[in-house]
Amino acid sequence: MTSSQAGAARRKKPEADFTTVDAVQETLRNQEYIADRTLATTLFLAVKLEKPLFLEGEAGVGKTELAKVLASALDTELIRLQCYEGLDSNSALYEWNYAKQLLHIKMEEGNQGDTKKIERDIFSSDYLIERPLLRALVRSKERPAVLLIDEIDRSDEEFEAFLLEILSDFQITIPEMGTVKAGRRPVVVLTSNRTREIHDALKRRCLYLWVDYPSFEKEVEIILTKVPAAPRRLAEQITRFMGQARTMDFYKRPGVAETLDWAQALLALHRQELDPQSVRETLGCILKYQDDIKRVEEDGLDRLVATAHISPEV
Repeated sequence: MTSSQAGAARRKKPEADFTTVDAVQETLRNQEYIADRTLATTLFLAVKLEKPLFLEGEAGVGKTELAKVLASALDTELIRLQCYEGLDSNSALYEWNYAKQLLHIKMEEGNQGDTKKIERDIFSSDYLIERPLLRALVRSKERPAVLLIDEIDRSDEEFEAFLLEILSDFQITIPEMGTVKAGRRPVVVLTSNRTREIHDALKRRCLYLWVDYPSFEKEVEIILTKVPAAPRRLAEQITRFMGQARTMDFYKRPGVAETLDWAQALLALHRQELDPQSVRETLGCILKYQDDIKRVEEDGLDRLVATAHISPEV
C-alpha cells in the first residue's frame, strides 16, 4: 500500500451501522453530526420501519443537515425536493422533454416513419425528465436513496394532499409508460419550519420529531466538532452569547448554522475570545435583519458579552 492509499484509508469513515440506537448515534457522530438519544432513536425507527421522518423546528437547527448526513452515512444518493409556493406535481414528479419530442417528430416526418413507432419512441424514458419524486423511486431499485422534501410548509395544501399518495404506495403511474414502483422504499425526510400547520393526514404517515435548539453542552460539542480549531473557551463564550440571543424578541432568532458561521468568522479574524468590538463587527454572521441588530445594540451589547464570559461555576 502506498502512503497516499494509507492516508485515504485512515481518512475513510467507518461504515454506517443502524442496527441499534447506540450504533445510529455513533454513525452520526462519525459524520460529525451530534445527535441526542431521542433523535437517534427516531431515526433508527424510521429506517427500521421504513417510515418517513418528519422533522419540525426553527430554521437553522440542523433538520436539512441530518438528511445530508444520512445520505453520506448510507453512501447513497441524496435527492432533494425544495418546496415553494406554487409547486405542482409536474415539477415534483416528471416532465416530458417537449422540445426533444418535437425535434424527433419533425425528423421522422421527413422519413415518413410509422406513426405508432414515433409515438412509442417519444414517450420512452429517453424523453422523460425525472423530477425528485420519480428519481427517488427509480434510484431505489437496488439501494434506497435518501429523499429530502425540504420545507414542506412552504408548499400549497394541494401539493401536500398529492404527496399523501406517494408516501402511501411509493409508486407513480405515468399514463404513457405504466407504473413505476420503487424496488426498495427510499429513506424519506420531510422538514418544516412551521410557517403553517401541516395536516394530520400527512403527519400520521410519518414518525414525528421536534428539533429544538441544542443544550449548552451539545452546542459547545457541535462547535468543537465542526470547527476543531476553535478554543474551548471561545466555543463556550459563543454558546452562552447565542443562548442569551435566543431569549430576545428577534424577528429571526439565530440557529446552530449561524453559531458555526460566527465561530468560523471569529477564527478568521484570529479572535481567541469574545470582546465587544469583535461582536459588534460580526453581528451580521448571526443576525440577518437590521432591526434585530439594533435591538442587540440598544439592549446592551457589552452586558451580553460580559455575561458570555461568566462560567456557571463562578
